[in-house]
Amino acid sequence: MRSARYTITMFDPALLGQVAAADGPVALTGARAVSADANRLLGSAVAHVRDHVLTDPDVDAHPMLVPDAARYLASATLRALPHSASDGEAGGGRDATSRTVRAAVAYIEENADRDITLADIAASVPVTPRAVQYACARHLDSTPLAYLRRVRLALAHADLQAAEPGTATVTSVAMRWGFAHPGRFAAAYRSAYGRAPSSTPRA
Repeated sequence: MRSARYTITMFDPALLGQVAAADGPVALTGARAVSADANRLLGSAVAHVRDHVLTDPDVDAHPMLVPDAARYLASATLRALPHSASDGEAGGGRDATSRTVRAAVAYIEENADRDITLADIAASVPVTPRAVQYACARHLDSTPLAYLRRVRLALAHADLQAAEPGTATVTSVAMRWGFAHPGRFAAAYRSAYGRAPSSTPRA
């Protein structure tokens, strides 16, 4: 080997437990990806954060962007590498009630402009993160963080509609609401509103 390039990727290990909605720490139990597809997913996640999120000159102006990117990396890591998190339902089903969902939804809608995590949503109820996940799956057919993304997408849509031409770009609005990947933002926006974000009528 004459030359090599390495990307060292580090994030707080506590994020693994947050993303997995575990009641305790989650540890990686192996360094080999569970499949070739999983390995490619992790590599593309690392490359996107390295080449697009961290190099953006306006990254500091969007406080949700880097924490969301770190959770994205943690999620890709959990999908790619073997870990200790259990898929069992112990401790969550009992609190998966409609009251739990109402409290979680209210917290999400009131705090969508902040960097909030699954743990924050659960603590606001208060129940375990697993219980919030079960409750949202049962009553909303969604995960808490997917619902949070839906709320933020609606707020981005409102911003685009209210912006005067030339005063805000699609990318800046997407980043303001924690969407680090412009292509994924555009796809989610098109799916929700039937048009590209760039073609949204402005004020």
